[in-house]
Amino acid sequence: MKALKPYAVGLGAYFVSNIDGTHLAEVLKKVDPETTLFIVASKTFTTQETITNATSAKKWFLKSAKDPRTIAKHFVALSTNKEKVKEFGIDEANMFVFWDWVSGRYSVWSSIGLSVALYMGYCNFERFLAGAHHIDNHFRNTPPDRNVPVVLAMLGIWYSNFFNAETHAILPYDQYLHRFAAYFQQADMESNGKYVTKNSEQVNFTTGPIIWGEPGTNGQHAFYQLIHQGTRLIPCDFIAPAVSHNPIEGNKHHKILLANFLAQTEALMKGKDEETAKKELTSKYKPDELKKLLPHKVFLGNRPTNSIVVKQITPFILGALIAIYEHKIFTQGVVWDINSFDQWGVELGKELAKKIEPEWETLDKITSHDQSTNGLINFIKSIW
Repeated sequence: MKALKPYAVGLGAYFVSNIDGTHLAEVLKKVDPETTLFIVASKTFTTQETITNATSAKKWFLKSAKDPRTIAKHFVALSTNKEKVKEFGIDEANMFVFWDWVSGRYSVWSSIGLSVALYMGYCNFERFLAGAHHIDNHFRNTPPDRNVPVVLAMLGIWYSNFFNAETHAILPYDQYLHRFAAYFQQADMESNGKYVTKNSEQVNFTTGPIIWGEPGTNGQHAFYQLIHQGTRLIPCDFIAPAVSHNPIEGNKHHKILLANFLAQTEALMKGKDEETAKKELTSKYKPDELKKLLPHKVFLGNRPTNSIVVKQITPFILGALIAIYEHKIFTQGVVWDINSFDQWGVELGKELAKKIEPEWETLDKITSHDQSTNGLINFIKSIW
């Protein structure tokens, strides 16, 4: 949603996802209970983090509203579980349903996208959906050699499985996309972070890469050194709009930004050989100094990048970009023969957390886990 801030014509929006009470507390400081609509998004309406946050928000709201009947007017649900929604106190008429086969990380196109629609208005939300639909049709009907998600997927597999690339960087040169890489950390790593195939066999090759990134030029001053001269191969996707929403100083800032974008991809491809570096340094350094410095000024190049240039970040374009990456993830899952739509690794952590929760309430020394976990639990309890 931050990516579409220039199109924010509707309601203001805040999100609470972390079970850390700080997240909810800081958001509640910014809102007025009388004018706030709470949207509780949970497929089963049993997800612990979501329901705990929603319940705490409800208690906060009732401190001002007093009458529990007002819950029905200030809370809506995005869910498939009608009974749990009614039990929470939300009017059934204010429950926005979606299909139970919709996976959470691919659900923005469903009623889960209600907050997005309220934020930027439904006309813009329809444009957002249209961008995704355009890519859906492209993915379905275009031959593989010209199919953008397929090409991106196969390039990723090529570098991961044949060149041992362990990570993949997403580097948007647009500040509005500063959370784009984080968005696809979940979409990609939760989808394809698997070592068991759909036939329940363990793979003997690498699957999902580590996804990470930051917007330019912040990333250039943080980790590009490693991409250019480090010992690991890091394929990168560079994303840039030709037109800025904020062409301040006669578009000076955007021109500098795009110059950096193009310079980085060129440098990663071409590098700088020893002969070129030596010519640049010869007139500036004595021979012994030159000998020491020269190896540091050589760039091997041949570092893989994809450049995705769009006219401007609009609802349509953002919908298209998200859909491209979703179809890319799906394609890689098919090639690796893994199920991109489950997340058993996430469930394991939740199961263990439920065992630990009641142990906070006892004064007994905890010995039911491994030595490290026991020690940490007992140390925390000693501080309380």
